[in-house]
Amino acid sequence: MPTNKVKEFLNAHGVAHAIIPHPLAFTATSVAGAAHIPGREMAKTVVVILDGDLVMAVVPATRKVNLERLRQATGALTAELADERDFMGDFPECEPGAMPPFGNLYGMSVYVEPHLAEDDHIAFNAGSHTELISMAYKDFDRLVHPKLVDM
Repeated sequence: MPTNKVKEFLNAHGVAHAIIPHPLAFTATSVAGAAHIPGREMAKTVVVILDGDLVMAVVPATRKVNLERLRQATGALTAELADERDFMGDFPECEPGAMPPFGNLYGMSVYVEPHLAEDDHIAFNAGSHTELISMAYKDFDRLVHPKLVDM
């Protein structure tokens, strides 16, 4: 089931979205395949530590976060992948590794790879390894206010 936090947020803002069930899958590319979503529309949420602060880096399923480019683009002194132990308490309603890219609901800045913004829709883990949420990118942008960063 999608996290109630995200589902309630989308409903409260009148955002049209679809819940897409899929077979159990853990990597972003396998989730995209299982849900029959193009990899360029499937957003992978990666938690990164920039200068000691947790942030979300969101890239297409087919890409990896380039920490050095993210660090440079944000003006941070340090950038490193967060370990799940660093943030598990921040997403109590989510299965590990299935966080939706709504950093605004979790007190985190969100940085999105520009390729995701080029598509009309975005799909992302809904807090579980068996469901996605698909919605218009323009609505995601309006609600989350991510910063576009080539990473």
